[in-house]
Amino acid sequence: MNRILVSLLVSSCLVFSGCTTVANWFYDDDEIEIRRLQPIESKFTPVQKWSVDLGDGVGNFFSKLKPAVNYKKVFAADRQGMIAAFEQETGKKVWQRNLATYKDEGLTASVKKLWSSGIPAKIAGGVTVAYETVFFGTENGEVIALDANTGEQKWITTVKGEVLASPAVDSGVVVVNTGSGFVYALNSADGEELWSHESDVPPLSLRGVSAPSAANGGAIIGTATGKLVVNVIANGQSAWEQVISAATGVTELERIVDIDSQPLVANGIIYVISYDGTLAAVEMRSGRIIWKREYKSYRSLSLSGSSLFVVDNNSYVYALDIRNGVELWSQGALKKRLLTAVTPVGDYVVAGDQYGYLHWFDKTDGSLVARLEVGADDEDESIYSAPVAQGNMLYTQTRDGKLVAIETP
Repeated sequence: MNRILVSLLVSSCLVFSGCTTVANWFYDDDEIEIRRLQPIESKFTPVQKWSVDLGDGVGNFFSKLKPAVNYKKVFAADRQGMIAAFEQETGKKVWQRNLATYKDEGLTASVKKLWSSGIPAKIAGGVTVAYETVFFGTENGEVIALDANTGEQKWITTVKGEVLASPAVDSGVVVVNTGSGFVYALNSADGEELWSHESDVPPLSLRGVSAPSAANGGAIIGTATGKLVVNVIANGQSAWEQVISAATGVTELERIVDIDSQPLVANGIIYVISYDGTLAAVEMRSGRIIWKREYKSYRSLSLSGSSLFVVDNNSYVYALDIRNGVELWSQGALKKRLLTAVTPVGDYVVAGDQYGYLHWFDKTDGSLVARLEVGADDEDESIYSAPVAQGNMLYTQTRDGKLVAIETP
């Protein structure tokens, strides 16, 4: 009887031109308008080269997990604790390791593992690959190093606070930022703590932290209080601090000024953006602010040539001249689709969205020139973190755990 009723409803819907899909019954007019993509004049067709399923993905949890590419392999993880390496060209699995834990329940333990996912490792901080080692962190405050060739564990270190962003690795030092306000520097060979630095944490802040950057002998971190902090990577000595955005307003909500994205370093200049509306170019040697502009974002910045690319809190995409911050173009056709940061690839920049699409923008004018449906127009299969590029290839993860390689012709 229920099947007959559903069939009648679907048939009736198709008779009327105003009723497009069954899915639209469950969305209000505003959301339908956001989900509806306008036609574009495609300049090329992106090609999906391979796709693999990697565990359970991240589900509805906050996460900054995204792939890392090195040593002709693609490394990726899910929140539950599955981490694996795949051949870059073919997607063939090289190794896989499950860091979820299982309760020891005697003789039945091995059998129960067949249908149990175990206790999640809560990998959330993104993976970084260097020195033939995969470095990443967890919400449990663990920093883990695996052999990039075999997946064997090299070391594990516990720090104070959740590790919600990928580590930075330079000069034999692994720099980790935590949700507790502590930054840790660990020896890349054995995980031994070399130094730590504590920043203030406001009563209310965004879920997440700035991924650290390491360049020119400095560890560079954005803080939840709107500061840019640089420490000497060798010994942790504070080089300088610069206020990028100061808290204003009456309520704690109005006073959120987090720098939640990774500082971008190029040619001795640090580019950084805050959630409440300050984009700045800062001289790395001295901390002097070169220029400031008003843009709001928690997404990472990207750079190609002399253009700096910003995706703001409403999913508008901007290109600015890195020399002076002058806006070159803006693109608002995908507003409110929760775009990721953009990734430069060839003559284009690419962003994913909450409905599982990738979008290609022309670098010169911001026009939309191609799109690819990766996640079946489903929020459970959204692209939540910026794709990773190497050459003309892009690698991206969906919320349900699919890892995809896409070629830009």
